[in-house]
Amino acid sequence: MKGIYEFLCRKEMLIAKCALGILTLLVFAAAVGRYLYYPLNWAMDAATFLFAWTVFLGADAAMRMDRLFCIEVITAKLPQKAQLYLKLINYVIIVVFLVGMIGYGSWLSYTTRLRTFQGIPGFSYTWVTLSVPFGCALMLITSILKIKTFFRAISAGEPADRRKEGVTGEII
Repeated sequence: MKGIYEFLCRKEMLIAKCALGILTLLVFAAAVGRYLYYPLNWAMDAATFLFAWTVFLGADAAMRMDRLFCIEVITAKLPQKAQLYLKLINYVIIVVFLVGMIGYGSWLSYTTRLRTFQGIPGFSYTWVTLSVPFGCALMLITSILKIKTFFRAISAGEPADRRKEGVTGEII
């Protein structure tokens, strides 16, 4: 199971990187096209689609690798065990938020099923809004694995140090 998860994590990162690269090229091409009086109307719609998926896939990858923004000025002064408990509480709050986002994102995807892009007729806006529940589901899996790692660290009395974590967030 761990091998499958690591494979999916690598593919997720590859998709996010490719989507960001294509997104950048599309926005640049659209700007050049407007400058040359040949606008690419569909490019901004395609960029919106790619941006939404890049954000949510990239957020999961960042969470998995502990690259999300955090301020540790106060928590760094606490004992190691207190830091672990605070991180655990933080991840529990994140799990609750993500479950809500999965529900709301699914509802949003359903309600946008009839909306299409102006520049890409026939392409449903649901494909953009599906990035919310899908990306949040991936982040939920990552959060649950992080919580599992913190429980293991708390019970063993060892620090859950970022430098010791592997691709999946598991302590090596």
